[in-house]
Amino acid sequence: MKKIFLSITLLLLPTLAWGADELPTPVTNAEAINLVQAHANYLWTLVAACLVFFMQAGFAMVEAGFTRAKNAVNIMMKNLMDFSMGSIAFFAVGFGLMFGTSSTGFFGTSDFFLSGWTPDGDPWILAFWMFQCVFAATAATIVSGAMAERTKFTSYLIYSIFLCAVIYPIFGSWAWGSLFNGSGWLEKLGFIDFAGSTVVHSIGGWAALAGAIVLGPRLGKYGKKGEVRAIPGHNIPLAALGVFILWLGWFGFNPGSTTTADKSIAMIFVNTNLSAAAGSILAMVTSWIMFKKPDVGMSLNGALAGLVGITAGCANVSPISSIIIGAASGVLVVISVVIIDRMHIDDPVGAVSVHGICGAWGTLAAGLFNMGGTTMKIITTQLIGIGAAFAWSFGVAFILFKVIDLTVGLRVSKEEEMEGLDVGEHGANAYHDFQIRG
Repeated sequence: MKKIFLSITLLLLPTLAWGADELPTPVTNAEAINLVQAHANYLWTLVAACLVFFMQAGFAMVEAGFTRAKNAVNIMMKNLMDFSMGSIAFFAVGFGLMFGTSSTGFFGTSDFFLSGWTPDGDPWILAFWMFQCVFAATAATIVSGAMAERTKFTSYLIYSIFLCAVIYPIFGSWAWGSLFNGSGWLEKLGFIDFAGSTVVHSIGGWAALAGAIVLGPRLGKYGKKGEVRAIPGHNIPLAALGVFILWLGWFGFNPGSTTTADKSIAMIFVNTNLSAAAGSILAMVTSWIMFKKPDVGMSLNGALAGLVGITAGCANVSPISSIIIGAASGVLVVISVVIIDRMHIDDPVGAVSVHGICGAWGTLAAGLFNMGGTTMKIITTQLIGIGAAFAWSFGVAFILFKVIDLTVGLRVSKEEEMEGLDVGEHGANAYHDFQIRG
């Protein structure tokens, strides 16, 4: 009797609460479960987008800390504007090219765009766009560090718009187009890049390489005999804070790429963390062996290298494999930074090594350590994707920077570079109460 009474009470409660004419629409258990899951997916995707957005602060802190005090305002402005202008460019053009309907597999069309943003359209497009927008901004901001301390602010804005509108979205459509309405040629081959070691990081890293080459090194970076001269950053604690922020943000970057609130994100969290930790440790050890001291800058970049390295395979490799991937990334980034510097390519923060080189390694590793087994076909496909990313991003960015250089100009004057971009470009000073030298 008690069970019968309880059942009747539960049936009557909605009537007592809302009135007979305001009863909620009855649903089956399956429908209710699907509704809860859908709402959880929205929530997780947007929370992850917030974490990835916070990475902009991390990049700003890393770049400012690894460069000189007289350029700190310029670094802040570039990170602020590449996200702000990149958001508008990705909204207006990039998203359609990346995820629009594609018949060729090379880029999408934005015919869905005009109807997709209306209130009566598919609301998932809003959450999905927000998550993809912060990814586009990440690719753009990678270049800021490699071109720091000598780039015209106006020229940088032009580049940021173009990368978020064209360079990043078109390659993204090749690898990820089917995540919405598209269909890319790389994903048809079976290309593995779950969260963007290549799609985001290498695309940004190769564009950074093109920019650094066209721009040339900072004044005083290399001696008359070609010797490499260190130009220390002004605030290593600030750079370290930036790395910790980026590490936190990566827990949105990788697990958030599921866009699904389910149990699969647990392993992705673990893989992401283990790879970063291994990268930091091995970078420290490598720098200790090479320089006779455990270098803080290399150790910090080692953590970022491990994060970049695991991004492609975070969902399809084991935790043990993630440690191996991160460890290799930590060694690789130190060696790469030294080699690139000796090539007289001036990259103040090591962006090319961290994002370009380790992004390529991580993409290859996603095939090498694939838990479902690896074949020569998988490895070949990964190599094709890596090569396509370099050819597209470096090639187009190099042309873009050359055009900018020949038109509005890419580099500030010698006098402005010596004085610092904060004053010359922005009429500001990051540290008003301190005397800034060099």
